[in-house]
Amino acid sequence: MTVNAPSPTLAELENSSEFIARHIGITEADEQHMLRVIGESSRTALIDSIVPRSIARADKMNIPPAVTEAAALTEIKAMAGKNKLFKNFIGQGYYGTHTPGVILRNILENPAWYTAYTPYQAEISQGRMEALVNFQTMVCDLTAMPIANASMLDEATAAAEAMTLAKRSVKSKSNVFVVAGDCHAQTIEVLQTRAAPLGLEIKVANSATEWSALLEGDYFAVLAQYPSTSGRIDDWAPEVAKVHAKQAAFIVAADLLALTLLTPPGEWDADIVVGTTQRFGMPLCNGGPHAAYMACRDEYKRSLPGRLVGVSVDVHGNPAYRLALQTREQHIRREKATSNICTAQVLPAVIASMYAVYHGPAGLKRIAQRVATYASILSQGVAALGYTLTSNTAFDTITVRCASASDAQALLAKALESQVNLRLSWDEYISVSLDETTTRDDLALLWSLFAKPGQALPKVEAFADQAQPLIPAALLRTSSYLGHAVFNSYHSETGMLRYIRMLSDKDLALDRSMIPLGSCTMKLNATSEMIPITWPEFANIHPFCPAEQRAGYAELDRQLRAWLCAATGYADISLQPNAGSQGEYAGLLAIRGWHASRGESHRNICLIPSSAHGTNPASAAMAGMRVVVTACDAQGNVDMTDLRAHCEKHSANLAAVMITYPSTHGVFETQVKELCALVHQHGGRVYVDGANMNALVGTAAPGAFGGDVSHLNLHKTFCIPHGGGGPGVGPVCVVEDLVPFLPGHKTGGVQGQGGAVSAAPLGNAAVLPISWMYIRMMGAEGLKHATEAAILAANYISAALADAYPTLYASTSLNGKPGHVAHECILDLRHFKESCGVMAEDVAKRLMDYGFHAPTLSFPVPNTLMVEPTESETLAELDRFIHAMLSIRAEIAEVEQGHWPQDNNPLKHAPHTAAAVVGTDWDRPYARELGAFPLASLKANKYWPTVGRVDNVYGDRNLFCSCIPTAELEST
Repeated sequence: MTVNAPSPTLAELENSSEFIARHIGITEADEQHMLRVIGESSRTALIDSIVPRSIARADKMNIPPAVTEAAALTEIKAMAGKNKLFKNFIGQGYYGTHTPGVILRNILENPAWYTAYTPYQAEISQGRMEALVNFQTMVCDLTAMPIANASMLDEATAAAEAMTLAKRSVKSKSNVFVVAGDCHAQTIEVLQTRAAPLGLEIKVANSATEWSALLEGDYFAVLAQYPSTSGRIDDWAPEVAKVHAKQAAFIVAADLLALTLLTPPGEWDADIVVGTTQRFGMPLCNGGPHAAYMACRDEYKRSLPGRLVGVSVDVHGNPAYRLALQTREQHIRREKATSNICTAQVLPAVIASMYAVYHGPAGLKRIAQRVATYASILSQGVAALGYTLTSNTAFDTITVRCASASDAQALLAKALESQVNLRLSWDEYISVSLDETTTRDDLALLWSLFAKPGQALPKVEAFADQAQPLIPAALLRTSSYLGHAVFNSYHSETGMLRYIRMLSDKDLALDRSMIPLGSCTMKLNATSEMIPITWPEFANIHPFCPAEQRAGYAELDRQLRAWLCAATGYADISLQPNAGSQGEYAGLLAIRGWHASRGESHRNICLIPSSAHGTNPASAAMAGMRVVVTACDAQGNVDMTDLRAHCEKHSANLAAVMITYPSTHGVFETQVKELCALVHQHGGRVYVDGANMNALVGTAAPGAFGGDVSHLNLHKTFCIPHGGGGPGVGPVCVVEDLVPFLPGHKTGGVQGQGGAVSAAPLGNAAVLPISWMYIRMMGAEGLKHATEAAILAANYISAALADAYPTLYASTSLNGKPGHVAHECILDLRHFKESCGVMAEDVAKRLMDYGFHAPTLSFPVPNTLMVEPTESETLAELDRFIHAMLSIRAEIAEVEQGHWPQDNNPLKHAPHTAAAVVGTDWDRPYARELGAFPLASLKANKYWPTVGRVDNVYGDRNLFCSCIPTAELEST
């Protein structure tokens, strides 16, 4: 007799935790299989054997229970509705723009683009690197500078990076940096934050008289805005010669759209040009993410911060893109780095470059001319209403003087009643900025605000036929730009769609396969998490609009900070840092500020174990600290004896110790509480790098086990996509007594003793809904389960590959079983160099033939691979990776046994392109089919790299960082 199973309960049918099973790829049956391979009885037993009991979390995180995807979207939609969509004429570096639909749908909303990783593996990143070369070319052309990088974080931090680039590049020995007072206020604020720990002095010129006087003095660089924040267009050419005579640099913050009409800074000999590309297709986003840019003279190129995409050749002699001059990167140079910029804004940079490709030079110029003509018409109408303008020059912004400060306030209030945002520039001045979205109706609306009762309103038609942009004749651009074929070929939607698809097909992103990069946490970016970011209620908010218009963002900020505090054990968090590197920096500034508040500014020693994350030393140096490296033992743990000796040696001056936990070697170190207590005993604070937080959420809380500061990578643990290397969010978390020293933002109305570290008060605000959605749909239990599943997956791979590739660092588990790791494992390939000449890089390239992105290569230990599978991967995908690695081990054995020469085998020739496999020449001792299809399963679903192995040395010796000339491209 069959017994009917009991009917499911209503709660089971409602299935509020449905998303947890969507996010975590491992089923209960899969888990049992994986535990058997590892040799553990349960997931709980596994975690208990890995996470030290002294720090193991006993309490549950104070995070609401999980809800369904539909319920979470309903909640966040209601939250978004609390933001008010007014018409914005604020400007100040943020402008309305139209994102072309073909770019919105096929890039910003396309996982082929937003789930890609930083293009360190060139052969499988050719598509997004071509888009970045387009970006660099666009910037070089519009600024008339010889070289530009592949994006910066925002305009304000780009200006700060330009300041330090100038300091290390010019002959002047001065520590003074002169800034025109008519630069954007947020830029000046970030400059002041960045200058203080470096001993640099910012002098702001708030009038022409002050500017002239300061230029007669001593300084190493100056910064001017072009056009100014109030809209004026100055001819800076005469000042450049004066600055150069002082052996100093002239830096310009320039509007790229304006440069389609204005004489570019490179033509009047500027040294560095920075700015934002926001108005090239990225919405206001409450301040971010937007791609900034930096261009400079050729002599500065090897000191240029950020990433640089260059053109090299592959082994077949074909042009190929790659990241150039990588020795500049801060994770390599460590404490000798001049910048900690790692995460760029790649996805917004791609959008900006595609905006230029789609519109072309003529289209961009037409948009700029329309904006400038509207500004001219607006100014004439305002003048006709009896107002005085501060300047007779303008591109998109005019500034009007009111009769008094009270009249200015009344005008602002009248505008708000009409749901219009204007900008109060000084007490009695109002600035109005126009943009791509401005219409004739907007001009009429603005005139109605300025008009006094009974005044007749101007008519656009009265000015339209005779209106000309208010650009001085001497500053009108005469040079051409964007002449390369890519900017003149894809102006139809069909052509643009196919160009975007062609580039994405060249790349390997998370939508195709697992990306098992250690320390990078390439996990699922769920579609439901991504949906809210393009809603107008989040996308069309100006970061400096009145606070009551940002009520939805304020609620999002409060809730997300509360949940992240619950996950980390800290007292408070700032979401302002717009990259993990900026979060590190902000955390160290908080420590620095705390010491200063106690009269201990002399504390400047930062101890950093050699196992720490690579960006830590660069951040400490930028915060004005002196880095002292401490040792690790043979198991990769912090050497407590050496650390104790350094704490005692530097006790009087100890500011901080920076550790990565679990360690960069992928291990939970058992003495972390003792380490924290030791540092506190000597008056220092403990910075726990949050790069590996994916192993801690729900299992241990750094704020509870002794950490004072951490940064988080929301683009790792909390599901914001990497986007090819950005956008990122790097919140900084602190204990109670450090809360007053979190980042402030006077321009944005955020109080605090800490300075602004990003241009916008909420940093990359528009991507915060992604992390909110992730946490809301997972709940406390789901987040803990995700952590445990990630640790399970890493240990499964480590155990399954142990005979072929021993794990370099693994702790003896707390229950006596060997070989356990945290959420990532380092596979040791060093012995293959001696046995057969195979290097870890060869394995990384061969994995491309199997359809995989390589794990992290040679970090933190040379000639190793660091693997982090994440909880999102299914058992089938984990096994596919394991089978690929075992197949490659069999290929290595063929070389070891002499069946294939050390310099002529599938690993040395990897990756194999389709052209190479079907070519007429094949002088290799293995079959073409083995090169292309090392596993039979690949025949049904093959990813083909479009270039062979790229020659890095050639690319650095023959540095070329803009679009390949059309004739050369055709010849290849």
